[in-house]
Amino acid sequence: MTAVDPGRTEGGDYDLSNPINSFIDVVRRLVFQPVSFFAGLPRRGNFINPLVFALICYEISAILGGLLGLAGGEPDRGLGPFIVSLVVAPIGGAIGLLILAGILHLLVRLIVGVGNSGFGATFRIASYATVVNLVGWIPIIGSLVALVYGIYLSTLGIREMHETTTGKAALIVLIPVGVILLIALVGLFVAGAVLVSSPAPAR
Repeated sequence: MTAVDPGRTEGGDYDLSNPINSFIDVVRRLVFQPVSFFAGLPRRGNFINPLVFALICYEISAILGGLLGLAGGEPDRGLGPFIVSLVVAPIGGAIGLLILAGILHLLVRLIVGVGNSGFGATFRIASYATVVNLVGWIPIIGSLVALVYGIYLSTLGIREMHETTTGKAALIVLIPVGVILLIALVGLFVAGAVLVSSPAPAR
C-alpha cells in the first residue's frame, strides 16, 4: 500500500490546514503540471484558499525584492520603505487580484459565452497565476519570465476551467496585456514629448 503524501492536494485548491507542504506542492504542480492542476480545480467554492495562496506569493516577492534592494544599497529602498512594502503588498495584491479577475471574467463572458464555469473559476485562475511573483522580483530576467509564464498559465487555466479553445483563452488573456502595453507606450510617448518641448534651462 502506497503512503499518501500529506502535502499533496491533487484535484483541489491550496490547503490551509497544511499550509507549507501544500504551498510547495501547488507551486510544483503549477510549474511542472499546469494543465492537470487547472483541470482538477473546483469551478466554484470558497475563495479564501486561492486568495491566501496569492497573498503568500505577493508577500514572498515583496520580502525578496526588498531584501535585494537593501543589499544593493538603493537610496529609496531603506528599512522604512521595506516595512511599508510588506504591509502594502497583500492589500494592493488583493485589490489588484479582484480587479484583474473581474476584467478577465468579463472577457470570458463576452468571448466564451454564458456556458462558462463562473467567476469562481476565473478568480482561481488569476490567483494561482500569481505564482510567477516568486521570480518576478528578480531584475529584468525575472520580470520577463513572470510576464511570459503568467500569460501561459492564465491561458491554460482559462482553457481548462472554462472548457474553451486555446485561441479564445489566449485572446482573453492577451487583450488586457495589450491594453496595458498600449497605455505604457502612450505614457512614454507623452513623457518624451513633454521633455522635448520643455525650454532649456538658462545659463
